[in-house]
Amino acid sequence: MLNGSIFKGLVRVSLPLMLSSILQILFNAADIIVIGRFGSNNSLAAVGAVSVIWGLCCHVFMSLGGGAAVVAGKNIGAGKKDAVADVLHVSIALGLLLGTLLSITAWIFMPKVLWLLQTPQEVFGIALRYVHYLIPGLPAIAVYNFGAGILRAKGDTKRPLYFLFAAGVVNVILNLIFVIALKMDVAGVGLATSVSQYAATLLIIVCLALEEGEFRLCFKMIRLKAAVVASILRIGVPNVIQNILFTISNLVIQAAINSFGADAMAGNAAAGNLENFCWTAMISVEQAGVSFVSQNFGAGNFKRVKKSVWETLGVICATGLIFGELTVIFARPLLEIYTSNQASIAEGVVRLRILCGPYILCGIMSSLAADMRGLGHSIEPSIIVLLGACGSRLAWIFTAFQTPRFHSTRWLLFTYPASWAITAIALAFVFVKIFRQERARFEPSA
Repeated sequence: MLNGSIFKGLVRVSLPLMLSSILQILFNAADIIVIGRFGSNNSLAAVGAVSVIWGLCCHVFMSLGGGAAVVAGKNIGAGKKDAVADVLHVSIALGLLLGTLLSITAWIFMPKVLWLLQTPQEVFGIALRYVHYLIPGLPAIAVYNFGAGILRAKGDTKRPLYFLFAAGVVNVILNLIFVIALKMDVAGVGLATSVSQYAATLLIIVCLALEEGEFRLCFKMIRLKAAVVASILRIGVPNVIQNILFTISNLVIQAAINSFGADAMAGNAAAGNLENFCWTAMISVEQAGVSFVSQNFGAGNFKRVKKSVWETLGVICATGLIFGELTVIFARPLLEIYTSNQASIAEGVVRLRILCGPYILCGIMSSLAADMRGLGHSIEPSIIVLLGACGSRLAWIFTAFQTPRFHSTRWLLFTYPASWAITAIALAFVFVKIFRQERARFEPSA
């Protein structure tokens, strides 16, 4: 990452990461397809009601794992092998601790959250049952994301691909057994997801235990160190706060969608899963790009940092354009894979056309925020996303959306691309300022 073609490096690192993420979504899509085809429309709506909350839980650990990746990457670039080993062992301990704490919190407060989301009565009990089978998998998700972050910091994205593929196969097989054979409905989907996540985590732990040098996991060295924890949290926590605030605005939107009934909920659940393919493809390039940024920042090579940012944005735009437009073109046949309910399909088509067409804006916004973190700045992008994305959405929902003219799912969903554009523009201006400040600090004559 410190030498050679950045474009080739981005492709080499991001493609396995993209494939692993897409595989994960495909396996998650299998959950929704199985429920949509072999369960009721209320069951599919229940999965949709939980998806935003569950996505937040997963993104918390992805953000913290990203913090570990940035800290490890910076130390790799600076040649500090002992510091890399410390980040590895602290990350595993931190993941286990935080995963357990979030599991307990989610178990206690989930009924209240579903109630606040205005989940319809006929869906409420099903959604609660589903999430109770998902929650035990949170510690595994936490440890996996921290472990994958360490591997990603050194450019290894292939083995996480293999691990997710193996776990996904387990997930699909268990879905078929639990849902179709044993008639467990959403409980079967949730249980299959949790078991498969532990399978992926076990594989990544074994992988790290067999590594060499500073990347080798030694179980007796797994412990928390205040200084290392602080460095990881300093990068990761602002991103977590950003994701929480981002999700709060999405939860408000989900509550508004819930108010339109089970058909709207089911259609948005299926469409949301399809959107994940676009988002995941772009985020994979972003994660590869921030590894280049953090390592070259650690080495003080700002010319290469700048080139990494531009080439990452170029690849993200091309990726978002391809995935987004294909999803729009084939929206209806893709949604028909998930459900045969025509009302739900119609709702899903509306969502995909509004969101996936301009999805490139979301990629630009996310990439610029990640690059700031790669330069060691996490607070600035979090504040900008809070004001630009979350603030604009909430302002629309509590004002214009409340009027009869704009009270529809179509006008509700328009808040997404509008907020992406506003936030991306603000992030671009601030990124340029931060880049110049950091370059001047390392290269006073620049």
